[in-house]
Amino acid sequence: MNTDEPLQLLGGLTPKAFMRRHWHKKPMVIRQAVPGFVPPLSRTALFDLAAQEDVQSRLVVQAHADRGQNWRFRHGPFARNALPPLKQAGWTLLIQGADLLDDRVHALMNQFRFVPDARLDDVMISYATDGGGVGPHFDSYDVFLLQAHGQRRWRIGRQRDLSLQPDMPLKILAHFEPEMEFVLDPGDMLYLPPRYAHDGIAVGECMTYSVGFRSPSRGELAGELLQRMAEDAQDSAGSGLYRDPKQAALEASAQIPDALVAFASEALADALNDPLAIRRVLGEYFTEPKAHVSFDAGQPAALDRTLTLDRRTRMMYDSHHVFVNGESFLASGRDAVLMRCLADQRCLGAADVKRLSDPARSLVKDWCTAGWMYVET
Repeated sequence: MNTDEPLQLLGGLTPKAFMRRHWHKKPMVIRQAVPGFVPPLSRTALFDLAAQEDVQSRLVVQAHADRGQNWRFRHGPFARNALPPLKQAGWTLLIQGADLLDDRVHALMNQFRFVPDARLDDVMISYATDGGGVGPHFDSYDVFLLQAHGQRRWRIGRQRDLSLQPDMPLKILAHFEPEMEFVLDPGDMLYLPPRYAHDGIAVGECMTYSVGFRSPSRGELAGELLQRMAEDAQDSAGSGLYRDPKQAALEASAQIPDALVAFASEALADALNDPLAIRRVLGEYFTEPKAHVSFDAGQPAALDRTLTLDRRTRMMYDSHHVFVNGESFLASGRDAVLMRCLADQRCLGAADVKRLSDPARSLVKDWCTAGWMYVET
């Protein structure tokens, strides 16, 4: 992507300017970010997805929309007759991970790849009847809210008091203090940085596409990386046994010996001593498919045409590795250049596929067989 090229998606800003002025800093309303936008998935298609076991769906019902109380929340799947009537006001159906379910939604999400893929999470689709919403709240991640159908009234504010209403199935702010209000039409979009409070209410029947970007906490990231590194510790730290030939007899035998503490510290330091270890486990973590994601086994194919990543495949790289769906591979030279091109473009032309080394071609064939990517027909 040319980050110096002005984008209609960003209201005429270049990606560089948007990231410098707004990303993680302040909201932005973009009128006609996607002119003439027609939602790829119809209401009927969304209801069909909500009925499927392997689709993450949620239903939010505000029983007394006029009083803003009595919220109900349920996880799917939902048969069509389990959803409220279309004429009933104040209910919302949420479909998570829509980019994994439809190539057109995935293509929409790819328009936001001026942000690192490691931050990109998924596209959630919100269908709501008149007055529907999920209450005033804040998110811990950046989000682009694209109006797909109908209208939605947004109220937003820099919330200082983040206390929540007690005994609610949803995280709803107890004292929401909006500072701005506006209505989005189809094709309009709102960008919100993390922790910016917002409340979106459907004006008539409406549909909103939310492109979200994950922001892992320090604790979450440290825990995940340590757990993954622990799995490799046996190899990286070695199998040497603790030895204490000079251990004296003790009267207080419950005390842990300092020598054993030092031995454990050295073992941990050895496990962390690999300069590529953190890079490796970080790449594996960020490309790990979500728990509900599965791939359909592919067929072995001759690598004589364009190679394309499946929409569910997460592929990234660093200066030493290529990462695909939670697995890491050392890469260098021409193979590394070509694999990085595949990750950035999500496809690799036939001429470049032929330039892959024999080991790399064998690896790609395995990925095709696993359904992670496919050869264009």
